[in-house]
Amino acid sequence: MLKPDRVIAVRNTKIVYRDGNRCIKIFKKGHAKTDIIAEALNQAMMENTPGLLVPKILEVTTVDEKWAIISEYIRGKPLSRLMEEYPERKNEYLDLFIDLQLLIHSQTAHTLNELHEQTHREIDETSLGEEVKELLHKHLDTLPVKNSLCHGDFEPSNIIIASGSDPYVTDWSHVRRGDPDEDAARSYLLFWLDGNIGTAEKYLEKYCSKTGNNKNNILRWIPLVAASKYVKGNEQQREFLLSWINKVNNSETKGETQ
Repeated sequence: MLKPDRVIAVRNTKIVYRDGNRCIKIFKKGHAKTDIIAEALNQAMMENTPGLLVPKILEVTTVDEKWAIISEYIRGKPLSRLMEEYPERKNEYLDLFIDLQLLIHSQTAHTLNELHEQTHREIDETSLGEEVKELLHKHLDTLPVKNSLCHGDFEPSNIIIASGSDPYVTDWSHVRRGDPDEDAARSYLLFWLDGNIGTAEKYLEKYCSKTGNNKNNILRWIPLVAASKYVKGNEQQREFLLSWINKVNNSETKGETQ
């Protein structure tokens, strides 16, 4: 029986436990079975990505009539915690973070969900006005279609630094094929949502320096990424995200930031 003192993380839709060498992610009742199976399948496919360390999926099952995904437990600390505990090494950790993301982007994906199709669906799922939705759809159609592997939720809390300094990338539930610029825009926005504005700007600066990219190519994705997050965001987040979404009205979002 799982005990409260074995809790690793608590999220809106799930609780993650440690049970020996296993990590057990238990979802709330009512979570769609198809979403659970899709998440497990996505992570299982990522296990064979060259150069990446990904916790292995062991089982999809039910615990107390709730769906659960069981994977191998990685002993270590999230990169987000290391950034807090060792601020003097923050630049080093941010470089590692970006290098891992670029390694992911270097892979080509053909069997995953396509970014544009998924984003069009997410725009339609929002409670935004029809005029704003139409602007977002039109803006999305102006952006490039690519087949790079994109994590979809790449933030420091989803990287576990194991003993021996090996970095494991977790939480592949949002993985898709698309434009790396969108994935970078999503990471940039996630730093903002966590209140790490200085880190967000440093991340964007370093990412563009490493890739030779223009930051406007990334920032033009911001209204669309914000709309995607808006679907499941809480009231406070939605107010903030709406300010980014509304930038789609301004000069086709030519890279203005708040």
